[in-house]
Amino acid sequence: MTGPKLPNVPRPIVLASSSPRRHELLRRIVDDFEIIPSDAEERTEPAARPEEVAKANARAKALAVAQRLEQGTVIGADTVVAAADGGIVGKPIDRADARTILARLAGSRHCVITGVCVVDVASGRADCRAAGTWVTMRAMSAEEIEEYVGSGEADGKAGAYAIQ
Repeated sequence: MTGPKLPNVPRPIVLASSSPRRHELLRRIVDDFEIIPSDAEERTEPAARPEEVAKANARAKALAVAQRLEQGTVIGADTVVAAADGGIVGKPIDRADARTILARLAGSRHCVITGVCVVDVASGRADCRAAGTWVTMRAMSAEEIEEYVGSGEADGKAGAYAIQ
């Protein structure tokens, strides 16, 4: 299912992400958009609020793509996990890190936060927001974690798992 045209949004509409999940979600609300993955580095400030981290990363991604364009609307997004122990969890750096992250989150209630930033290229105006969802993850055995990580599903996902 595809979504409606957005008549009042400057074209082109550009998604600053290579995520298939984000492509699918945007396709639900707009038919015509381009994909230009951002090369902005995701940062996590340990003392920062998770919502601010997600918004700052989304903004950096959108602006990195917007500066390469002359017109249009760029959408950037970033997801972080606020763990029960107060720490911010991003994407695992490798599969060993994914195992550690999943062991930390298993059996806990934590918040998955996504920041989205929409940039009007012509004016440079950016509107950035964040929303969170509480998730309770059941306990997992070491074998279950190993099987999940081995499947590749943990790769490149904040918290080492996907929830749509």
